[in-house]
Amino acid sequence: MKIIVPMAGRGSRLRPHSLTVPKPLIPVAGKPIVHRLVSDIAKVLQQPIEEVAFVLGDAAWFGDDVVQSLTELASSLGAKASIYRQDKPLGTGHAIMCAKQSLSGSAVIAYADTLIRAEFDLDPDADGVIWTKEVENPQAYGVVKLNKNKEIIELVEKPKDFVSNEAVIGIYYFKDIEILKNKLQEVLDENVMNGGEYQINDGIKRMMTDGKVFKTGKVDEWMDCGNKEITVETNGKMLGFLATDAEEILVDASVILENSEIIEPCFIGENVVLKNTTVGPNVSIGRGCVFENTTIKNSLIQTETTIKNANLDNAMIGNHVKYDGNFTSISIGDYSVLE
Repeated sequence: MKIIVPMAGRGSRLRPHSLTVPKPLIPVAGKPIVHRLVSDIAKVLQQPIEEVAFVLGDAAWFGDDVVQSLTELASSLGAKASIYRQDKPLGTGHAIMCAKQSLSGSAVIAYADTLIRAEFDLDPDADGVIWTKEVENPQAYGVVKLNKNKEIIELVEKPKDFVSNEAVIGIYYFKDIEILKNKLQEVLDENVMNGGEYQINDGIKRMMTDGKVFKTGKVDEWMDCGNKEITVETNGKMLGFLATDAEEILVDASVILENSEIIEPCFIGENVVLKNTTVGPNVSIGRGCVFENTTIKNSLIQTETTIKNANLDNAMIGNHVKYDGNFTSISIGDYSVLE
């Protein structure tokens, strides 16, 4: 099994946090988004992963440190890492074709801007599986249309009239991904574009026209990391799951507590100092941070940041920040100073 991860986007909706760190590398509950996504997919697939192919943007933004991080991620799964580049933002189909040398055999494609909780049950009779989540406002999503046999017969983007409430979340399985590759090559050769981009849906629709059978897979939770508000919410949800699973150490043994309290669930990294501070619930704090005379809940703080005299709720704060004040709902990027 292979995992293909298109992640070349700049994450503009998550600025300023994505100005210095590619969005898929921003930690949520103590681990980068793409690390959590790929590790969770590998775990629920319950079969060996031979290769993880990452499609990155230009090397000036996705540099050597990113490549090293992704290589280590693949290695931790016993898999080979393949790195490809998408230099121009020409759509999901184009991004996948940037990794065409890896498009053979069975594979999962997963876009690195969401996190999931699911049990993957791969139907052996299906040529493909598209994972979906029931939503209340399907007109805001791409949805699937099913026949009486519960097979997907159409993909509809933001339907004005009701088609179904099963939204496509951006995770796909192909029994033989080379078939998708061939169909996407046709799309590229014929210059079939939607919204000025080459889309994965156009390749999948051609597979359906040829009689390939697609089924739906359901996820228990679909957690977005698109903007600050939803990323903070996702951080809290993920901490709750991790606390229940008890598979990860969430509070590092090196944390120094001085007249302070931790209200779980929280993730607190290495060498964090808490003085006269209450942390939690639903807070993630990266390594090397210092908090003094502070109360913080429902928030996400990155690394090497110092916060004093604050009462924070629904906050997302980047790396190397110095903050001293009385603001509450805030969003501060890297290397900012508020005194």
